[in-house]
Amino acid sequence: MNVIHSGADALFILLGAIMILAMHAGFAFLELGTVRKKNQVNALVKILADFAVSTIAYFFVGYGVAYGIDFFSGAEVLAQKNGYELVKFFFLLTFAAAIPAIISGGIAERAKFYPQLIATALLVALVYPLFEGIAWNHRFGFQAWLLRAFGAEFHDFAGSVVVHAVGGWVALPAVLLLGARRGRYGRNGAISAHPPSSIPFLALGAWILTVGWFGFNVMSAQTLDKMNGLVAVNSLMAMVGGTLAALVFGKNDPGFAYNGPLAGLVAVCAGSDLMHPLGALATGAIAGGIFVGMFTLTQNRWKIDDVLGVWPLHGLCGTWGGIAAGLFGLKALGGIGGVSLASQLLGTLLGIGIALAGGYLVYGVLKLAMGLRLDPEQEFQGADLAIHHISSTPERESSW
Repeated sequence: MNVIHSGADALFILLGAIMILAMHAGFAFLELGTVRKKNQVNALVKILADFAVSTIAYFFVGYGVAYGIDFFSGAEVLAQKNGYELVKFFFLLTFAAAIPAIISGGIAERAKFYPQLIATALLVALVYPLFEGIAWNHRFGFQAWLLRAFGAEFHDFAGSVVVHAVGGWVALPAVLLLGARRGRYGRNGAISAHPPSSIPFLALGAWILTVGWFGFNVMSAQTLDKMNGLVAVNSLMAMVGGTLAALVFGKNDPGFAYNGPLAGLVAVCAGSDLMHPLGALATGAIAGGIFVGMFTLTQNRWKIDDVLGVWPLHGLCGTWGGIAAGLFGLKALGGIGGVSLASQLLGTLLGIGIALAGGYLVYGVLKLAMGLRLDPEQEFQGADLAIHHISSTPERESSW
């Protein structure tokens, strides 16, 4: 029976890893559909290359930083328990690799290619695993202190803060250090519209992400005996709440409508195993409103050129998710309980602090050492031709 049990657990978490791996196609197509046509190839190549670099960085360094585990032993040792420890690494890698995939959307259309790959390696090897280890592996005694002080640890079931808020708050310094795309904001206060190049591809990316998210959340149980359908239905309700709120507040704009479900799903990750479905619906709806309001504010009022709105979507909705788990997870609001709002606030703030410090350090050093931006001519030409020497529609450039 033990062999069957370990085999079932290994298969369960492997299927989750595969579903989240598929989400990276969603990141790619969401970015491809949002950026202008001259940057579509770059969006596709970045996501793939970032995943490859993330795998190496997490395998050799990051996983050890977070969990104190390495794989420098014989294959016969690694194959024990049906290789469960290996597929657990694969599963957690797909979370870690979401950090550069999130950042990619914020810095699109004007970032150099290789400095971003170096940033990916550093973030996935050191910055992300630092907070991952604190939140999910009880590193440095932070969780034990919260338990003593407030009666509950910081709870983040599937990564509203650990993955999404950290990714979004790392992206913010990267976006600010890069500066806006040339021509986006005029000296007279005018704002140049850069409409999405393909709403169908944007929608496809959002759908792929949405479907994969049920692996992201449900399989975060990590073993079959801990799997619970409550997580799936809460994810569904948050997705729907985010969609409807973004549709209403975004005034039928398809870009907002298709980011709405993502906002809801980002926010519900932390408390998806604790909330009542009505709490999850409210969490998702509030997140949809946060995204529309803050995306508009950052782009138009503050003139922060965050191309896909990754700071509002992942940074702020992830922050809200960490707090929401401490509200709608309470028994008084229909939840299972066992959470503390104070612990949720402090854990969320620690994640933001590590992300901001890590983001400024990594991208600040890279800006000084190598530069982060394409030069004006390359940016005008587009990242596709400047970096990859081919466009997404090469038949237009045929030269017989």
